[in-house]
Amino acid sequence: MLSRNQTVLSFALQVLRMEFFHRVTSSPKHLGILPGTFNPVTLAHLSLAHAALPLVDEILFVLPKIFPHKEYSGATFDKRIRILQAATAGAGPFSTASSEGGLFLDIARECRQAYGEAIQLSFLCGCDAADRIINWNYDDPNTCASMLREFHLLVAARRGEYQPPPEFAHAIHRLEIGTAWNTVSATDVRRRIGCGEPWEHLVPSAAHDLVRQAYAAAGSGEALRQATEKIRLPH
Repeated sequence: MLSRNQTVLSFALQVLRMEFFHRVTSSPKHLGILPGTFNPVTLAHLSLAHAALPLVDEILFVLPKIFPHKEYSGATFDKRIRILQAATAGAGPFSTASSEGGLFLDIARECRQAYGEAIQLSFLCGCDAADRIINWNYDDPNTCASMLREFHLLVAARRGEYQPPPEFAHAIHRLEIGTAWNTVSATDVRRRIGCGEPWEHLVPSAAHDLVRQAYAAAGSGEALRQATEKIRLPH
């Protein structure tokens, strides 16, 4: 039987590989990564991706197969992928993929396997996610600095500005997406669908039919409670 340390080492040595559902044919030097639960994808997600395009060559939308400390609720993995593909098709230099790992560091390493070690990586996120990454209670106090040597953060100014600590300012950059998307969230989309309120103005039009089909069952009891639960993707 393997010891705990041997088990951890064995897991760390496993090759985590991305599964691509659409991949832009170019060879980017700087890849923007937008991971999320996409439950469902919203216009705020696309706005964030478009805001990053002047800074990166390609945007990769990543849906992890497993969320750390969470299980899938609402739409299934397959339905979310189909919705994501419909929403991003033809909208820009956007690729879609799933990752084996759910942490930012896992996703970054899977990206390097897929795109090459020389690729420059920047994760797109909101202020709340950036704050969690920087202020998380890591076992090793050097963890955050080590991560930011592997990738940078492009942080959207949603619901306020994020002011990074001076020692990390070189790796954290601001994205302007405008105030129109400050209150747009997948949680609200699910709530609106469940309550029979208008929601289409919050979701890319190309995905309306798929979203309607995937979340039609969210209108009652336990299904609605699960569908409106906010899922956070840890770093």
